[in-house]
Amino acid sequence: MRRKVAGNLLWLLADRGLQVVVGIGVVAMLARALGTEGFAHFQYAQSLVFIAASIPLICSAEVVVPRLVARPDPGATHALLTHAFTIRLTAGIAGYVLMNAYLAFTQQPADTWIPAAILGTAIMLREPFGVVIAWMQARTHNRPNVVFNLVAMAAKVALIGALFFTGVNLVPAYATAFAIEPLIAAALLAWYYLSRAPRTVPTADAALTRDLVRDGTLFWVSFMLMVCARRADQLILKPLVPLAELGAYAATMQVLDNFTTIATILAAGVAPMYVFGQQAVGAARRNVLRVTGGMIAVGLCGAIILALCAEWVVQLLYGQAFGETVVLLRLAALASTLIFADVGLSLFPVYLRKPRWVAVKWALVLVTTVVVDFIAVPSLGTRGAVLGYAMGNAVALVFGLALVLRVRAETAVATA
Repeated sequence: MRRKVAGNLLWLLADRGLQVVVGIGVVAMLARALGTEGFAHFQYAQSLVFIAASIPLICSAEVVVPRLVARPDPGATHALLTHAFTIRLTAGIAGYVLMNAYLAFTQQPADTWIPAAILGTAIMLREPFGVVIAWMQARTHNRPNVVFNLVAMAAKVALIGALFFTGVNLVPAYATAFAIEPLIAAALLAWYYLSRAPRTVPTADAALTRDLVRDGTLFWVSFMLMVCARRADQLILKPLVPLAELGAYAATMQVLDNFTTIATILAAGVAPMYVFGQQAVGAARRNVLRVTGGMIAVGLCGAIILALCAEWVVQLLYGQAFGETVVLLRLAALASTLIFADVGLSLFPVYLRKPRWVAVKWALVLVTTVVVDFIAVPSLGTRGAVLGYAMGNAVALVFGLALVLRVRAETAVATA
């Protein structure tokens, strides 16, 4: 079992590591090809898509994967994935419509609206077809997804490179190159699953749909609160600091978002066997603590390396105009270790299927971040926002640790 988990983790980490490396080159080309204003339009469009993309998470992997582990029968698996796909696709279409409605209501210029509309097509692709990834995670067999990601990413990089080296500086052109990636990945995922799935069309099960939506809604609220917690700092900063400082802080968060995604990859790789597959709450609790300890070690090592290489990373990504980002990145990188711990501890409420606990955690993180930012930003500027980032993650860590250590096995079984 350990060999299988280790092999799965290596594939997941290789996939994410390559994405980070390639992402550095892509961002560098974007920043230099589009210039300051064009890059700002592109980043704003991506932020809108990021917020709208949380809508199809109403039936997330936290809901689907544990059920797949508990229901390995091919027929039951096929029915579950079909219902999850339908829910996600419906929510994805709604998210895309709402995003465009917001753009129309706020009368955004074409420089923002067009790339957002193009990039937004991913909302209807990533999560709906991502049910196949959940199926792979439940089987601890992520290698096909890694290969598909590499193929899709190679196509995107090839298009962006062609645009960059031919001197194209149009934002919609680069947005189209980005939109190609989820389209190719979705097609490959659909082909892989359908070639192995039962040839029957599952009967619509209203009870299953209600269960997935009910449980998924609570996790969805958690994701929405998480998105707000991760983006509230930039909303607070905008009227309080110069635009250049806001840009430096946004660049810092972009680098950290890539880095801390490794925590999610680690959790997804080990959770099915070491946590979700455990029958006893005590065994799951012990494994969660072990996983969290390992993730803290990985996060701390990575944060130290990132802090030491901050100047090189910023120069490579953004150039000399983002000198302030170096200092912010060094401070925030060390604080990001808390995220690795939080992701590991979050496996416990997911194992118990207690999404309310996750929602409460993110509500506390959001409140903490907002309060600290409003107090610290006026006097400390962007460093105050880094303090809010650290304090919010610290609250998440304390809350998660309290759940793992204080919730009794009898209570956990009764409420699971």
